[in-house]
Parts: sequence; structure tokens; C-alpha cells
Amino acid sequence: MSGILGIYSLNDHPVKRDDLTTMIDALAHRGGDGSNLWLEGAIGLGHQMLWTTPESLLEHLPLVQGSFAITADARIDNREELIAALAWSDRPIDKITDSELILGAYIQWGEQCPEHLLGDFAFAIWDQSQRSLFCARDHLGVKPFYYFQTENQFLFATEMKALLALSQVPCRLNEVRVADYLSLMFEDKAITTYQGVLRLPPAHSMSIRPSGMRLWSYWQLDPNREIKLESDQAYADAFRKIFTEAVRCRLRSAFSIGSHLSGGLDSSSIVCVARQLLSDAEKPLLHTFSNIFDDVPECDERSFIHAVAEQGGLIPHYVHADQFGLFSDLEQIWQYEEEAFVGPSHAYVWHLSHAAQQAGVRIIFDGFDGDTAVWHGTERLGELAQQGQWQTFWKEATSFAKNIGTTPHAVLRHYGLPHFQALLQQGHWLAFVRNIGQIHRHCHSSRKKLLLDYGLKPLITSLWQKFRGQVDPENAPNPLIKEQFAKSIDLEARLRRLALPQASTVKAAHWQGLTQGAIPLALEQVDRYTAAFGLEARHPFLDKRLVEFCLALPAEQKFSQGWSRRIIRQALVNILPKQVQWRASKADGTANFRHGLMTLHRSLVEEVMRHQLERIEAYVNTEFLKQTYQRVIADDNATDDDYIALWKAVALALWLQHHPVTP
Repeated sequence: MSGILGIYSLNDHPVKRDDLTTMIDALAHRGGDGSNLWLEGAIGLGHQMLWTTPESLLEHLPLVQGSFAITADARIDNREELIAALAWSDRPIDKITDSELILGAYIQWGEQCPEHLLGDFAFAIWDQSQRSLFCARDHLGVKPFYYFQTENQFLFATEMKALLALSQVPCRLNEVRVADYLSLMFEDKAITTYQGVLRLPPAHSMSIRPSGMRLWSYWQLDPNREIKLESDQAYADAFRKIFTEAVRCRLRSAFSIGSHLSGGLDSSSIVCVARQLLSDAEKPLLHTFSNIFDDVPECDERSFIHAVAEQGGLIPHYVHADQFGLFSDLEQIWQYEEEAFVGPSHAYVWHLSHAAQQAGVRIIFDGFDGDTAVWHGTERLGELAQQGQWQTFWKEATSFAKNIGTTPHAVLRHYGLPHFQALLQQGHWLAFVRNIGQIHRHCHSSRKKLLLDYGLKPLITSLWQKFRGQVDPENAPNPLIKEQFAKSIDLEARLRRLALPQASTVKAAHWQGLTQGAIPLALEQVDRYTAAFGLEARHPFLDKRLVEFCLALPAEQKFSQGWSRRIIRQALVNILPKQVQWRASKADGTANFRHGLMTLHRSLVEEVMRHQLERIEAYVNTEFLKQTYQRVIADDNATDDDYIALWKAVALALWLQHHPVTP
């Protein structure tokens, strides 16, 4: 991925070339194909070039046209549509670069230009006539954009290290972000680990002038839009068409292309469609990169990976993912990683990217968050319970239970019990009894047992918890976070303000999933880890058109006949191997996470616990952490939460050790 940067002196003082040089040097790893600076008085822009598309080979950035200048890290997917709208018929399409299209769109539509763009982009345009700097970031946040502003200057860059390299940007720890990290709360889409350094949120634009900054959202997912087609087949055909286009437009490359292949539904779908498109166009074979696990076989997905590879048309590569853990290769990773790890699976991206670089690949596809884009849709069971459609509920629950290897009553407890509890809490006793009678006719359990299991027992448990003053675990303070620290930043109020409300429908849950703050945060990390190896990551499931289509689907297209993500399974029939198409679940990575933490990194974790807790004692309840550590090493009923708490604390301590920041 390329890198962009810039400085705008709001007091009209000339920009210092040395400052721009310092920034562009910090991003040198992002541009093996050239770098360039442009200065004119109070404005300076820079660019590190990584060629990816055929058109990028012609690109020279920053680009200056008349009174406009642009620097961009972008891939525009609706090129033909834009060229037609701009009436550019004076030269061949393949001679028009993406940055020229963005600048042409700005000249045509002004600050509304992002509304006309499809693709992944982060850019800044200097408009001399308006004395303004206009910036925008793509719809889902694939391309990163960070900025820092003082009274006299506005600075931006693709990575924070380019900002922090300047003396005017203090390397000061944002302790609120530390609390967010320890709470695994990522809904603040602007905050970073450094005071004053901010992220431009996805689907946002901003305009900077000497008179001030204006920031706004240019696009939002419509939570109310619905698609109505005539048949299941029509829905499947429409999905396949949009998904194929999402893959096709991302295949535009001047270099070899690779794709992650985990054996799951998402990566397999991308690989199978991309393979066919490349074959039809007589292009080179697709490289695939897969994690395999010899020492932790419960995480191994080779049977599904091989089912895809055996169809041919691929060059497969394998990475032994049980030979490294979440704290492997720290010295190399710290050169690129600017924040404490946001997830325990970052090492997979790092090592797969390394393998892709060694294979000579420059474009890497990723099935990132296909789960969220398409959505599992199991909330439909809760909807059916709320609507009293118990016959349909039990039919779906029975099929679902068979698919995932559980019992229909386990499904009923999970998705039906909340409805029964709500009726009781609201005093709707007759409605409760009526619902029990309806489910009784379908589930072959006695009314007495149903009344006991879903009425009396939950009621008694609730009353007993209230009598003993027990706190709902979801609302209890996080014991890992030091109480004084939490109070000093009013963490409870912050978490309450940022927490997403409980979604009661499939569509509401899907909308929340697509708009959650964890998506752009994870994408920024993927960007850093691929850029470290001279790669550009592309994510077909985050295509704006596909996301909008999937959100607008009826609930039964997401979940029906006991199958989650029904639409993609139906749409890719005869494209996916059946073994993958109808797999009900995917491997749980917990075993390898634990293996890495307490086998591969046991000595490192012990070193932190014995000698480095002072680094985090201002933020972490170290006594609780020590107790957690003892449970983990003794394997004394240690829970997943225990392992996660230990990982978060150790990761934070190691990050603070390698990143000297002012508290």
C-alpha cells in the first residue's frame, strides 16, 4: 500500500521541507517504487509509491493540475462510470490513473466527490482558490488516515509514526485509549493511543481552512432498506453477481495476486471465484496462503483447504501457524505496530504476509469479516420467538441443532428463554402461559417441564441474585482495570455511552455489526502488517455494494432451514466444494492461542509477571492479574476470560516497554 502525508500551515507560514522529509522517511517502507514531495508556501504534500494496478505504473504523486494538488492511496473500482460522467474521451481508459479520477471528481462535484467513488481510498486535495485542504476516507475504512492539529498547523499521514516523528507532535499516552483497550471497547472511531493524534473515521470527509475544520459523514448504511425479490433463486443470483463483481474489480493488478485460504466459507468463496475469473481471462494462477497446525490439530483446517485446492488452478503455500504465537517476532513487528495489539490473531497476518512476499505476490486478498458482511442471521430464531411463530421456530431450531451438533432444547434455551423472561419481567403472565402452550405442541415436552425450565427456575434465580445483591456480569466492573484509574477517567460512564444497545432483530444486529468500531481498527492493523512486506490487502466482502445488498436482505435469506449465512451457500452452488459450502462451523483458534501464550511464550509471560508489572500498575489491578496468572499456569479452572485478561496485560506491558511515551 502506498503512503500519503502532508502539512498545512494555517497561519500562512511556509512549510519546512525538513519536516516533510522526516515524515516521508518514516513511511519509506510503504513505497518501494518512488517517493516525492511537493511544497508551495503554506502547503506541502508527500507520497510513497507502491505500484499495484496497471494504471499506477503511470502515476506520479503528488499530482498538480492548475490550482489543485492531490496525494492519494487509492484504488477506484467504478472507473468506467466516472470516466463517462466526467466526459473524458480524449485518451484511452487505461491511460487514466485513479488519482486523476479522484481529482476530476473533486473539480466536478466539489466536497461531494466521495459520494461518487467506489473502492478503497484515503486522499487529500489542496484547493488553492479556496485555501482549503479536503480529505476523505473510504466507506468501511480500508485505507487509514491519521491527523494532528494545532492552532497553527494541520498534519496528516497514512501511519502515526510519520506524525510522531515531528517535534511538534508530542508522544503522549492517551490513557482513555488504554482503558478502552483493556475493556475491549473499540466503538470510538477517532481515538488513538496518542494524545491529539486522531483517526479520520470511515465514510467521513473533512475540510481544513484557516477559519477552522469541518468534519462530516458522506455515507451511512441504511438500516431500513429492504430488498424484495421473487424467489430464493433470484436472491442467490443477485448475490452471486454482486460478489463476483466485488472480486473481479479487485483483481485489477500489474503483479501476481494471492489470497488467504483458511478453508472457511469466506476465504474459500473468494479463492473459488477469483480462480475462475483469472482462468477465464487467461491470467496467471492465483497463489493461496494457508495456516496449518501440526502440533495443535484441533485448529487444523487442511481437509477444507485441500478440498478447494484439489479443484486446481492454484499455487498453494502453507504456513506452520503453531510454530509461532502472539508474541513472536516482536522486534520486527514493533517497527511497524504503533498501538498495543487489538487482537490475539495479529501474528497470523504477519506470517502470511511474509509468505506472500517470499512468493513474489504484491496483491493479497483476504476474507476479512465475511461473517459480518453476509451475517449469520441466527437472531431470526429470537424474532420468531417474539412473534409467537413457534411452529417455524421449532422447525428451524431442530434443523439448526442437527447442523451444529446440539439439541433443539439447547437452541430453545438460548433463543427462546430471553423472550420468556421478558414476558415474566413485564408481568405478562397470560402471554407467558400461552407461549408455553404453543411451544409445547411442537417440542414434545410436558407443559409442567416447560413452565419449570423457562418460568419458575429463571424467576427464582433472578430473585435470589437480587436478594444477595449480585451484579449482572455484563454490568460488573472489569476486575482487570485498576479501580482508581477507572474512576479518574469515569470509565463506567464512557462504556455506558459507547455500548451498543441490545439488537432485537436480525437487521438491527447486522447493522450494528457492520458499523462497529472494531472493523476499521482491525483493517488499520492489517494495512500496517501487509505494508511491512510491500503488499496491498484487498477485502471483497467489504465492497460497499455487497454490504448494502446483504444488509437489505430479508432475515430468511440470512438464516433458514437451520443454516446460517444461507444466501452465500445457495449463491455459490457448483462453485464451492460441497464440503466447504455446507460446513456448519469453523475451527476454534482458542487452543492455538493458549498454546502460544503458555507454551511458546511461557518464559516471556513469566518475565513480565515477575519484573515488568510496574509498567502497567497505574492501569491494571496487578493483584487480580497475579491471581489470574496462577489459575492459568495451574490450569485450575482457568477460563477463556482468564487467558484474555493475561494476554491483554502482558501485551500492554510489552508495548509500553518498546514505545516510550509520556503518561
